Amino acid sequence: MKLMKYLLMLCLVIPGKASFSQHKKMPGADTAIAFRVFGACEQCKDRIENAVKIRGVKKATWDVDSKQLSLLYNPSVVSLEKIQNRVVAVGHDIDNKKAKDVAYNALPQCCHNRDMATMMEAIKKDTGFSQLPGIKAAVDSTLHATHSDGEQRSSHLIKGIVLEDDNKGKFRPLSGASIFWLGTGNGVLADSTGLFSIQHDGMNSRLVVSYAGYRSDTITITEMNELKIVLASNKQLKEVTVTSKQRATYINNFSPIRVQTMSGTELLKAACCNLSESFETNPSVDVSYNDAVTGSKQIQLLGLSGNYTQLTVENLPGPRGIATPLGLNSIAGPWIESIQLTKGVGSVANGYESIAGQINVELKKPENSEKLLANLYVNDYGKTDLNLNLSKKISRNWSTALLLHDDFLTNKQLDFNKDGFRDLPTGNTVSFVNRYKFDNSRGSMIQFGVKILNDKRTGGEVNFDPSSDKYTTNRYGLGINTERYEGFAKIGYVFPEKKYKSIGLQLTAISHKQDSYFGFTTYNAKQQTVYGNLIYQSIIKTTIHKFRAGLSFLYDNYDELYKVRNYKRIEIVPGVFGEYTFTPNEKFSAVVGLRADHNSLYGFFVTPRLNIRYEPVKGTTIRASVGRGQRTANVFAENTGVFVSARQVSITGAAVGNGYGLDPEIAWNKGVSIDQKFKLFGNDALFAVDFFRNDFTNQVVVDMEDPRLVKFYNLQGRSYSNSFQAELNMEPVKKFEVRLAYRYFDVKTTYSGQLLQRPLIAKDRAFVNLAYAVSGFKFDYTITYNGRKRLPGTKANIPMYQMPGYSPAFVLMNAQVSKTVGKKYPVDIYLGAENLANYFQKDVILAADQPFSQYFDASMIWGPVNGRMFYGGIRFKIK
Repeated sequence: MKLMKYLLMLCLVIPGKASFSQHKKMPGADTAIAFRVFGACEQCKDRIENAVKIRGVKKATWDVDSKQLSLLYNPSVVSLEKIQNRVVAVGHDIDNKKAKDVAYNALPQCCHNRDMATMMEAIKKDTGFSQLPGIKAAVDSTLHATHSDGEQRSSHLIKGIVLEDDNKGKFRPLSGASIFWLGTGNGVLADSTGLFSIQHDGMNSRLVVSYAGYRSDTITITEMNELKIVLASNKQLKEVTVTSKQRATYINNFSPIRVQTMSGTELLKAACCNLSESFETNPSVDVSYNDAVTGSKQIQLLGLSGNYTQLTVENLPGPRGIATPLGLNSIAGPWIESIQLTKGVGSVANGYESIAGQINVELKKPENSEKLLANLYVNDYGKTDLNLNLSKKISRNWSTALLLHDDFLTNKQLDFNKDGFRDLPTGNTVSFVNRYKFDNSRGSMIQFGVKILNDKRTGGEVNFDPSSDKYTTNRYGLGINTERYEGFAKIGYVFPEKKYKSIGLQLTAISHKQDSYFGFTTYNAKQQTVYGNLIYQSIIKTTIHKFRAGLSFLYDNYDELYKVRNYKRIEIVPGVFGEYTFTPNEKFSAVVGLRADHNSLYGFFVTPRLNIRYEPVKGTTIRASVGRGQRTANVFAENTGVFVSARQVSITGAAVGNGYGLDPEIAWNKGVSIDQKFKLFGNDALFAVDFFRNDFTNQVVVDMEDPRLVKFYNLQGRSYSNSFQAELNMEPVKKFEVRLAYRYFDVKTTYSGQLLQRPLIAKDRAFVNLAYAVSGFKFDYTITYNGRKRLPGTKANIPMYQMPGYSPAFVLMNAQVSKTVGKKYPVDIYLGAENLANYFQKDVILAADQPFSQYFDASMIWGPVNGRMFYGGIRFKIK
């Protein structure tokens, strides 16, 4: 076992053979020579090359991968021994000389490399080998970040080897294989022996390994220990796995910003027809209907509505502004590769709009997604979803993907509470994404593509017919037609000689149009958006000090027609930002960010943010954050209840013409979280607690306390939210995962001089998710307890149209079972049910029998609009 251990370790660290024999006379008095100098990073390169810049040395180049120092020097002026002594004096060992411990220990932590040099001696001593034998025993290459005695090696440096298996028991290095952090231009190439080392930037956890003619693969680095790599068979890179099992939902332990990633495995626990259904197994995010008739949904994070959460798609602006109501429904579930959830303030590089947090959606990538994925979903409501994902490697450098989606519902009689209104609108959504990627493996990367969506919905009373009933009192109805066109591009370059240095440009242009009517109310809106973000990142002398800086530009043009009044505004926001990351060791890291922007309507403003991570003992991670967020409210699009009620609208503001005459919303977010890893029932477990507080210095208050009126006005008083959550993830027995969570909200706002609990938000929420896998079957069961919610006042209504002050508490249960059949071409068959207890709100619409009266209101939603629903589907993949 000891021999095997050293062979596995050696497979990762053995460098190329010493090259003292590479000695060649040059014309005249100059001589070329190369010898091995031990080092670990780009800082080592600068130090070694500067050390030998002395009289008589014409050229010196050290390669970080091969460890070879190539020299052109004049022996009559300077001796080789003197050159080598200069190298040793600055702390770097060579094959026949060792630097003094004082000099070596003075090197930055990331430059420490003696574990590599001493490993050969350990093998010789413990096994008796005088030279490395064939590495047949090293089929599984294991990368250790710590010695067996627990002593830490180089800080944040991932090392490994990429090998080719020729199916005859022989292994050859894949020279030139590309290894890079997913979604960035930060990467390296394997050297001639297949070895690589890549600096961990503290922000990313997904490492991509690719090689021409082979299929790319991705690993998730959640710990710097025992990374097990098996690569290359039949021209296809084998799976790269981590010996410590990756959970379906995990947290990047290295990042100062607490980012929770929901992987594709997590998303398959439910049907996930679209983004709004992707959070059913996540205790941090609530998803509910905006109203009883439009079918639009909103999320809640930290007790605040979804418009306070920045939604991005691959770090580009996602559905926002006019697109807010239907935005969550517009991103198809099978398109999603993963979702990153950040509570509180994030990076200033992503903008200034985040107040409650950020949700970033990563779509399927051309270079590593399935060649074909087909998905068919149907439910007993009559809704059908069709999805087709295609990807293709066009050439060595180019790849493309096409993502298609179509869903439709034709059942006009869906009416659980028998109030005469359709619970969901009928209609059809068609959307697609066509994207391309160029990567020359030499630092240049380009991505671009287009997205198109067309959505048509008709709702209202079950017998509503637009051809005869539109804009009449015959029957109440609504129609929403949406068209959205988007183009995007990402251009990046990583400096080949300095992998820590890169520059990237993000671009997107969006046109969104909505034509709609609600009874007699017309709402037509257009939005044009242009966004650009230029980011440069590098280090300050060492990787302990990293920074990002850049410029951003945002152009928003809004044109809204509500009833007979037109609301127009143009916002132009250029900005500049900088972000500094301090990582002195593995226990502590901090990110300090500052951005300055100028809004053409509201003037100059500054956004500071701070995120800190501290790991006092291994397995205990403490994070804290504080920062500012600012956004412009879109009062109509973010409050669709205005459209489906008889309430009159009152907007009271000071700055007429600037965003409905209202001031921008500004809040300060503070938060702290603790993640504790431990062993429970012999398996890994995680207990996490977090607390976040938002304090608004200004907020656009949505006041619905008068049932005849909805008022929008600037905050006059206090508005805050407190959020506490505790969560336990464990595995009592193998392949049986349990997630338990409890959450408490205290959210209050000043309404007309009175500080009240914000309506339609539950103070308490408890959550249980059980997942079990056996013999190709996967079982998932989720229970959610929702506490009571305060309801807006309805005492001014006649008694029959009044509602109580609080809603009742209720429990929801969802379940799904899936089975995978086939290995070469796997097929997933899944069956499930939502709202198993068939609990739904009975009085979803006030005055449903008088839809054109002053009492009509379909916006008072505190519970499920629909009852029990069964569904089934099939997924077919060609990898």
